[in-house]
Amino acid sequence: MNSLGLSALLFAGQALALNNGVGKLPTMGYDTYNAFEKNYDGALALEQARLMKEYGLVDAGYNTFILDDFYALENRSAKGEMIPDPAKFPDGMLKWSQSLNKYGLSASAYSSNGYKTCGGLPGAYGRELQDLETWRSWGWGGKGAIVKYDNCYIPYDNVTMENEYGRYERMLDAIETLAKKYKHPNKFIYSLCQWGWQDPHNWAPRISNAWRIDGDIRPYWSAIANILLLASTSYGATDHYQHGDMDMLEVGNSGRGAPVGDLTVAEQRTHFTAWALLKSHLLIGTDLRNATKDTIEILGNKELIAINQDPIEGKAIAPFRIGLQSDFSRITYNETSPPGFWAGTSSYGPVFMIINTLNETQEISFDLTENWAVRAGRQYKVRDMWLHKDVGVAVRNWTVKLGAHDVAALLLKDAGPEPKETGPLPCASPFLEWQCTAANGSYILDGTHIKWGF
Repeated sequence: MNSLGLSALLFAGQALALNNGVGKLPTMGYDTYNAFEKNYDGALALEQARLMKEYGLVDAGYNTFILDDFYALENRSAKGEMIPDPAKFPDGMLKWSQSLNKYGLSASAYSSNGYKTCGGLPGAYGRELQDLETWRSWGWGGKGAIVKYDNCYIPYDNVTMENEYGRYERMLDAIETLAKKYKHPNKFIYSLCQWGWQDPHNWAPRISNAWRIDGDIRPYWSAIANILLLASTSYGATDHYQHGDMDMLEVGNSGRGAPVGDLTVAEQRTHFTAWALLKSHLLIGTDLRNATKDTIEILGNKELIAINQDPIEGKAIAPFRIGLQSDFSRITYNETSPPGFWAGTSSYGPVFMIINTLNETQEISFDLTENWAVRAGRQYKVRDMWLHKDVGVAVRNWTVKLGAHDVAALLLKDAGPEPKETGPLPCASPFLEWQCTAANGSYILDGTHIKWGF
């Protein structure tokens, strides 16, 4: 395989994973599709870039801009090159890109792994290197820039003689060839948009920096819940240089967007929290001319962004209270009732994400040791990453009160051993409690010493 020769491959668990020097962290930027679909031009796009800078979003880490389809004419030139739509970009694409760069943003590329894009414009299949050269001549690329590569109008199998893997590998080879030709340190980050087909978490890490885990997002709670369910089975493939992409953000699209959304502020908080802590791309997808204070505060949550962009810990949070439990019951979920208990770690400390998946307010409790990164027998300071303040010290467990579809995003910091008056030390739940014993072999169950052994 050409890409294996061109790219460094590392072992990640039991699977090979691409590390070609870019895409260590999830991409942060703007994508035009959710806000405008085809109804944008260069001037409107630059206005979004200006507002990103004005609202502090560029400084927060959003550093690239994707014209998502609908930027070119339907037919290529006589030389086979794509032609920017002159009605949308009257001064040419290079000048547009140079204007974009002034706001601290690189220009990213969009195309499709087929004859046409999903909007019916020229796709890159069979012209991968040529289109990369064209994008380069337009000023696209640079730090943070990606190739978002869709999956429409794909050739018949008897033409490609390839599976999804082989067809997508072609663009990786072309990206590596272009980078080698121009000795460019900031080659394109490669992000597959194949809608979760054929379980990409099993194969996409070998040939890409990111892959979509789901179909196109919509600005409704049902869509967010379904993506959370899909993430609960694919989160393990995410790490530095390899990211499960949960699709663009719908934050800000309540009452607007394409289609018009109805997410509450609480649901938008949950949406952003999950995308950030599961180490997905963070791609703004709303018309910032209409941005509310809530929209900017959510998109600009620096504490969650810091974990999304953690340079030391690359793994996503993982669901707990899933499958077999300590009482030998099994907890299962579905697309309307996704996992609500998630945990993991960061270079700043252990992390919990607790989601109220019900349609009414509830109090939710959990044991600290349900997070593998928490040390049993110790207490922890708890920081609420939405309130942006420390909210107490947790000993063994914690309780949150959440409105419908709202979220708690908690960062823990070790505060030393538990107080002595806490009482008999149980084992970390759920299963170890059945085998924890005192030095004399007695068990402690429900705070009572009993003799029970094998």
